[in-house]
Amino acid sequence: MVKPALTLEVPDLSGRFAVVTGANSGLGFGLARNLAAAGADVVMAIRSKAKGETAIAAIRRELPAAKLSIRALDLSSLQSVAALGDELGAAGRPIDILINNAGVMTPPQRQQTDDGFELQFGANHLGHFALTGHLLPLLRAAESARVVTVSSLAATQPQLDFRDANAEHAYKPMRSYGIAKLAQLMFAVELDRRSRLGGWGLMSNAAHPGLTKTNLLSGASYGRDKPTLQARFTQLTWRLLPFMWLDVDEGIKPTLYAAVSPDAEGARYYGPRGFYETAGGGVTFAGVPRLTRSETETNELWQLSERLTGVTYPN
Repeated sequence: MVKPALTLEVPDLSGRFAVVTGANSGLGFGLARNLAAAGADVVMAIRSKAKGETAIAAIRRELPAAKLSIRALDLSSLQSVAALGDELGAAGRPIDILINNAGVMTPPQRQQTDDGFELQFGANHLGHFALTGHLLPLLRAAESARVVTVSSLAATQPQLDFRDANAEHAYKPMRSYGIAKLAQLMFAVELDRRSRLGGWGLMSNAAHPGLTKTNLLSGASYGRDKPTLQARFTQLTWRLLPFMWLDVDEGIKPTLYAAVSPDAEGARYYGPRGFYETAGGGVTFAGVPRLTRSETETNELWQLSERLTGVTYPN
């Protein structure tokens, strides 16, 4: 079945306020640059101020008038997440667009967040779950806010479940990454459902970048002297099978569509319009894993996330 081609047209975003996590490199950098180019005020929520300043300088060489600022955020620390929520809450400006983009991918050994969660589940899912909860009053204050959560093809791995979400019994890097990304996708769908039922006034959807050449895949070694075997293999396929891979400017299109297109819908999942959603030009509807279609499962994950983070949303 041929999936429809969705047309991405970025509207004028002057006066709109956007927050992008992990905006100093890769997909986040591309998203921040495109939102700023359309006139939005963009908060780059990142861990490293120095890297953020370098990223802003790079964008302003192309867009001198870009409205960009840096806010500290470490998604592996619920204290840091709460601090950003307090900081933006004190400023009081309604948030029109929140893009939950930052991520950790496949550490070779199991690592933990500051709060004792498996790093990928804790930072990728629980961190963004808590951040969105802290920012909910500002999102509800906007006229028609959107929350876009970036998932991954890894979320479609077979037989994923949340019985050992913290990988306390067995840690497999890609499986744990898939669990975290599936959780993010289920969160996006459940957030939209709860918004509609509760009259929160925000739209939530999700997107994935297919196979995009970012620093997550280019050689992150987590303290090792050399890139992991997986990273070296990935770089080899970039050279030998370039048709499978997207540059960042193409890879961001599904997320950008979800965030700004007038035609984007809540609880939808967008991806590249290529072979098995890996590459190719444009945007289309992505395949949705089985658990995401179960209201019972998304609700159970939501309750687990509230319990683990201590962040509760309105009933």
